Amino acid sequence: MTMQNGLKAGLIGALIAAVLTLLGQIPVVGCCFSLLVLVVWFGAGMLAGYFGNQTNPAQTTSDAAQSGAVAGALTALGGGIVSTLVGIVQVALNRSVQAFSQVPPETWRQLRQMGIEQRMFMGAGGIVGVTGVMSCCCILGIVFAVLLGAGGGALAPSLFKRNA
Repeated sequence: MTMQNGLKAGLIGALIAAVLTLLGQIPVVGCCFSLLVLVVWFGAGMLAGYFGNQTNPAQTTSDAAQSGAVAGALTALGGGIVSTLVGIVQVALNRSVQAFSQVPPETWRQLRQMGIEQRMFMGAGGIVGVTGVMSCCCILGIVFAVLLGAGGGALAPSLFKRNA
């Protein structure tokens, strides 16, 4: 039951983290949403503890912390995947726009006549680099999210006491 509560809260948290990641692409608002992700990790843990308290009023703090850790990990994983995809798209678009904007149209016509398309010039180096860096950040985020989620889960039983 602990795992189920963590999964349910983690999926809710992952959805919220994904939305915050996408909204964080707005330049002025971005840094505020970056800090809110920490609150979401903690909140996902509390939500898992709350779900556990609803199904089992005798839930222990240890059980709630475990489900909170699962919820925090799923929340960070969901947000990290969306963040990585956003980074890949940004790199791909920036590389294409910067590189191809400097090539004269007549050159592209000549290349097409020879059977060479623009996509052949788009290297994967930048995308692989972004994926690697974002994966490392995602792993570190998951570690912190597990700790914050476990803390939120451990706090939940005392906040959401339910009389049997």
